[in-house]
Amino acid sequence: MTTLRPPRNQVDPRAVAWWTTERLILSVIVVGVAFAAYWFFTDRPWWLTLLVVALAVFCSVMSFVGPRMLYRFQRWEVTEEAVYTRKGWFEQTWRVAPMSRIQTVDTKRGPLQRMFGLADVKVTTASASGAIAIEALDADLAADLAARLTAITQATPGDAT
Repeated sequence: MTTLRPPRNQVDPRAVAWWTTERLILSVIVVGVAFAAYWFFTDRPWWLTLLVVALAVFCSVMSFVGPRMLYRFQRWEVTEEAVYTRKGWFEQTWRVAPMSRIQTVDTKRGPLQRMFGLADVKVTTASASGAIAIEALDADLAADLAARLTAITQATPGDAT
């Protein structure tokens, strides 16, 4: 029987740097477009100046605060019976996938993840809710976890449908 309880494992601490870098890149693009539009397409009224500055400050703060909050609240765990995840700091999402429902296990490493030595494990289940993602794991741990999940799933009776 699978019971709902808080997952035990945190994501890799390098996830904070990865998420911060992603958000900073996005912030530079968003603020850059906003500033370019402000500079080239307006007569630069004072209230619009304040708005663009406020956007830049907001994006900067969220680039540093958001990843630290995510790190505090994102958890995962794999047992012989199920895969557990909990994500979110404002709106929390809990997911539990019994081993008998797992159909595929994938790993993913984007360019920034490779730079930080991280990977994601995606567990696809026979569920309308979609796959469960365990994000920001050490790349070697992610590979080992994918192999472990595959072995457990193969040994678990059921047709995953």
